[in-house]
Amino acid sequence: MTNVSLPDSEKIRAFVRERYGAIAEQSGGAGCGCAAAGDSPVAPGAGCCSDENRAATVAETNCCASTCCDGGGKSYGEKLGYSADELAAAPAGADLGLGCGNPLAIASIQPGETVLDLGSGAGFDCFLAARQLAGTGRVIGVDMTAAMITKARGNAAKGGYANVEFRLGEIEALPVADATVDLIMSNCVINLSPEKARVMREAFRALKPGGRLAIADVVATKPLPAELRKKLGAIGACVGGATLVDELRAMLAEAGFVRIAITPKESSREYIGHWTDDPTTGEFVVSALITASKLGTA
Repeated sequence: MTNVSLPDSEKIRAFVRERYGAIAEQSGGAGCGCAAAGDSPVAPGAGCCSDENRAATVAETNCCASTCCDGGGKSYGEKLGYSADELAAAPAGADLGLGCGNPLAIASIQPGETVLDLGSGAGFDCFLAARQLAGTGRVIGVDMTAAMITKARGNAAKGGYANVEFRLGEIEALPVADATVDLIMSNCVINLSPEKARVMREAFRALKPGGRLAIADVVATKPLPAELRKKLGAIGACVGGATLVDELRAMLAEAGFVRIAITPKESSREYIGHWTDDPTTGEFVVSALITASKLGTA
């Protein structure tokens, strides 16, 4: 995936910040993945499985009908691997439906740990992590979008999460001290960064010796077409910036990580294929669960 003229880094950041800021200000409920960041007529504040949006066609919404709801009415969150109990546990409005997996399923959170969420959005995964910590440790969410930070802090106050805080910042320059974090998680965010290798180095810096990553993200299983990689809309929809699996593994290794595992979820092609207006998207990208560790004594 070389020799393609991409938008410059600051243009990508500005586009992503504006797009997800608008989602934070307008959305009151779960969506259906990064398609919710597009220009589809999904009713704001209503999940794709709501009566209002279920009737819409896939072509009109990029995410509704059979793409988001199966015959039994399974929610998008349940398709990603969250239990109904988890989906009901977070404050209303915390789940904006922008993920592509469940990083908590591979996190193995232990009492007293410090957890850092890269691109924390409205705080959904942070609140589920705090639930697993059961009043111990702390959770820090970092997001570059001021509207998301405001929304997340409001959700934390609403839910009484005393051990959860949200910091405005970029994941390429984390507002976190060296070697202070036990676990770094992220859900469908790193693909949005125009400097992914820098993100990995920052994650390594912030982790304590023995710390670990638990990430759900979109990866490329074969090179993306140049036109898809150049489109800001496709990048903002978590597709155009996807990294090839082998390139992602190399980035993690170069940052210093060991025990790297990248597990693609082939079934995700069904819904990711509707995140852009290109019907071939699902042929190139898939969601994956990613784990890695920093050597040392835990």
